Amino acid sequence: MASRRPTDSPRTSTPPSSTAPTSSAAESPTPAKVAKPRAPRAKKTAAPKLPVTVEITEDVRRAMIAEAAYLRAERRGFTGGHEKEREDWVMAEAEVDALLKAGLGSAAQ
Repeated sequence: MASRRPTDSPRTSTPPSSTAPTSSAAESPTPAKVAKPRAPRAKKTAAPKLPVTVEITEDVRRAMIAEAAYLRAERRGFTGGHEKEREDWVMAEAEVDALLKAGLGSAAQ
């Protein structure tokens, strides 16, 4: 632990000059810094969310249906023949149309 040196050390043999103002800690304490009051911050208000309308082209819709139908067929192990493929397509078409109608706010074609 470091020790402090006394303020009146024997090394200083010259008295303080009479022209320099003498101040001690007892006479004028250093005023504590006072924090300036801040202006209140403006509250951020969120803009109202408007429904987003996205137009889906027929090609994009068909690609979405094809992917959903493929994933259905993959889940069942690609078994069942053409009847199952048609069923996968119809179910995927209904699923995509429902998502487009509800999720994106776009009219399903």
